[in-house]
Amino acid sequence: MPSLPDLPVEVLLDNVLPLVPIPDLLSLASTSKSLAAVCADDTFWKRRCADDFNFTSSETARTTGWRVLYRGLSHPKVFVWGERRNGRMGTTSLPKNTGWGVPYPLEVKFPSDVRIVSLIAGGMSFHALDSHGGLYVWGTLDGQNMALNSEGFAMKYKEASVPHKLILPAPIRSVSTGRIHAMALDSDSQVWTFLSWGRPFKFDSALLDCRAPDTTPVQVECGWAFSSILTQSGDVLVYWPFAGAINTGVQQENTVMNENGDNQARATHQQIPCVTWTLRADPFRLPPIPQLPELSGNEEEEVMSTEVKLIKIASFDNNLIGLTNKGHVLKYGELGSEGTYRRGGWQYLPNYSEVSSVREQPAFSAKDSQLAAPTTMKITHISAHFHTFVAYSTGASSIILMGHTETNDTSAPKIIPALQNRSIISVVLGDYHYGALTSFGELLTWGSYSHGALGLGYAPDVPVGEPGGYATEEDRNRARGRFNLPDPPDVETPAVVHFDRGASKGKKFCFAATAAGWHTGALVIDLEVRPHSAYAVD
Repeated sequence: MPSLPDLPVEVLLDNVLPLVPIPDLLSLASTSKSLAAVCADDTFWKRRCADDFNFTSSETARTTGWRVLYRGLSHPKVFVWGERRNGRMGTTSLPKNTGWGVPYPLEVKFPSDVRIVSLIAGGMSFHALDSHGGLYVWGTLDGQNMALNSEGFAMKYKEASVPHKLILPAPIRSVSTGRIHAMALDSDSQVWTFLSWGRPFKFDSALLDCRAPDTTPVQVECGWAFSSILTQSGDVLVYWPFAGAINTGVQQENTVMNENGDNQARATHQQIPCVTWTLRADPFRLPPIPQLPELSGNEEEEVMSTEVKLIKIASFDNNLIGLTNKGHVLKYGELGSEGTYRRGGWQYLPNYSEVSSVREQPAFSAKDSQLAAPTTMKITHISAHFHTFVAYSTGASSIILMGHTETNDTSAPKIIPALQNRSIISVVLGDYHYGALTSFGELLTWGSYSHGALGLGYAPDVPVGEPGGYATEEDRNRARGRFNLPDPPDVETPAVVHFDRGASKGKKFCFAATAAGWHTGALVIDLEVRPHSAYAVD
């Protein structure tokens, strides 16, 4: 009978090792060099991250480092910073004398048995998913008004000053947020819409029939004030929750609920018992994408024979970005209301898709450029928020291309030299501040101070001339002791955010980041942990 090392590597990775408890796996790895190599396989640890922690890193382009992540996911930490109003910092113990915001990472506390694996920033809130698909929220979904203490979370203005868990019918797979609304995709591929945290609704529509592959949702994306859905077939559906037929249906249901007793979703023990309901309505299907050119300079030749279709979408203010399986970037505009979407259409963006066009951009082609122009490129990820979108490739030679709501088929992308060839795996966007996550666990931020949303420190304490600080000693001294701090200069060159303040000493690894409005958040693991205890799984 063959021994364990004699089995094919594929059999070990696919059929044997997934059944082995982690402590036994570590012991097995110590028995021989060959088994140690097999047990260190990155793809295997990626699967264990998904199976044991519900962590797929779908928001990033991570391809390596899964074993380190698995170890840290036993005790991940949640940090947020920026604008302090509306409860978005997730704590009532806010630091004093830092102005209108918290300008450095502040840890949000969760029960010891809760492992947060995904963090999503809304316009005035945060949403977090745990390893079991539980959804937690804090801040205010719609902070444009106030709610009474006696009101529940059926009221959209209700503030959660600390994390509250939403009690929902099924585990949640992914979340997206707009300015004052949110969407979620659950484990049954049902689409949920949140106009308040207490009364989410799902669609009853033949266009979202999860029994048929072509109408099964695979991604949900909130724009600034609209919602969008990508199906498995590559179709894009949109709807406007604050206007038209959807809004009418919501108002009618809210009236019925208010008249039929207590459906106010009042929180108890930091849990919100959601009053769920179903809306019978059809979203609008956008026209199909146009005929697109073949892209040269793409190393992944195996995709050449496959049908071109959308595989990702990213929504922002009245616009939507689409990405195909071959790396084409497209933009759909005029999504302001039900009546205008038909006037828009998909517009192919060659300067964001074709390596020959990117090579000609001044950032790479200018005589004084220090950047090596890419020889190959495939855009694999997109993100968008408010007026900005980003299309980027990954790996050591990652290319980051920025655009905005006015971008068209002739527009040149904005290229920040300090972000290129940097192993960027995620780019997140606030209103006026931005962040980029590297595969090495560094989070870089740049843009406007935005009440501390860059997370680079309390400006009067930052050395003069450093990112996040003032330009002169006079400006720095003038700011000391003032609550209404004058904004320091915008940060043009991305700078590293540090997570080792106060009780958070020690080396940290940031594995996910998010931004919106005037705030930012990150998921972080400690690298200085005991090897065996770090792999514990309930």
